[in-house]
Formats: sequence, structure tokens, C-alpha cells
Amino acid sequence: MESFLVSTGVVAVAEIGDKTQLLAMLLAARFRKPVPIIVGILFATLANHALAAWAGGLAAAWMGPQITRWILGVSFLAMAGWMMIPDKAPNENAGPGRMRSAGAFLATLVAFFLVEIGDKTQIATIALAARYDAVLVVTLGTTLGMMTANVPAVLLGEAAARKIPMRLAHGIAAAVFALLGLAALLGLGGDLFDQFRP
Repeated sequence: MESFLVSTGVVAVAEIGDKTQLLAMLLAARFRKPVPIIVGILFATLANHALAAWAGGLAAAWMGPQITRWILGVSFLAMAGWMMIPDKAPNENAGPGRMRSAGAFLATLVAFFLVEIGDKTQIATIALAARYDAVLVVTLGTTLGMMTANVPAVLLGEAAARKIPMRLAHGIAAAVFALLGLAALLGLGGDLFDQFRP
């Protein structure tokens, strides 16, 4: 349950102001069809985060707990710093603009999947899956986190985004990543790191 809740919470907060949330608002403004956009985001996120979580689980198994612990600690600390760098909106002429004829669902599915590659939340999914050794649970948690942040963005657009203090949300996400990084480096918490406890 911890892996699900942490994955959901971290990604929901990390997604606020992220380029994929900005893309969700752009798609909503362009197509004005919230249901196909939301379903496209759901399927794109499930596919992207399932692959990311699988990669994280494989990496953790391949490297072993000692190396994984140090890599995760440094990765989470790097994510904390990365959270404080604001994202820019995706280029309006790339992806959604060219795919207008494909329809809201297909444009969202393809654009969201591609924009999420190498994004903070995808990297966080890899690290969380390696940390908790729970590919399915982390995938479900990070997907719920993405939906929690993006559904209001699609339904309410920029009005909702302006009401959320971005710096505070990013600061909270950075603090959570920093705590996860320190916990990993110190060998505290989580089944994967139980053997490192004093």
C-alpha cells in the first residue's frame, strides 16, 4: 500500500505545471472534447508508465540491492533538484497540431505518450518501481497521480492551473523526492532496503 500511495502522491504533485499537464491544457483548448482526451491520457500513461516501471524493476533486479540503493538515492536527490526547474509548454506545431485530423483520442494518445518519454514523472516511475520492487502497483499509482493532476487541467483548463501555486507544489514534490533519496542512501524504509537497517 505504501508504494501505491507514495507513487500516486509524488506523481500527482510532480505533474503540476509539468509539460504533460501543459499539453493536456493545449489539447483541451484545441479539441474541446474532454472525454476522448482524458481516455487518451489514461491509455498513454498506462502504456508509458508500465514500460518505465518494468524497466525500473529490471534494473533493480540486475544491479542488486547495494548498487540500487545508491543509484536510487542519487536519482531521487537529482529529481528533487529537477522539480524546481519549471517546464515549458510543448511546441503547439508539434504533435497535436499535425494530428488534428486524427481526432482527439488518437492525437492525445500519441502526443502524450511521446512527450512523457524522458519526463520527470516517467523517470520518477522508473525510480519508484526500482525502489519498491512493485511494477504493477507503482504503474497504477503513478497513473492515478497523472490522472489526478491532468483531469482537472482538461476539464477546467488554465483557470485551474492558475489557482494552484506552482512553486509550492514543486517545492512539496522536491521535498518528497529529497526525503526518498536520503532514505535510500541511509538504507531506511521499504522492503528493498530492509537488509541495510542497523
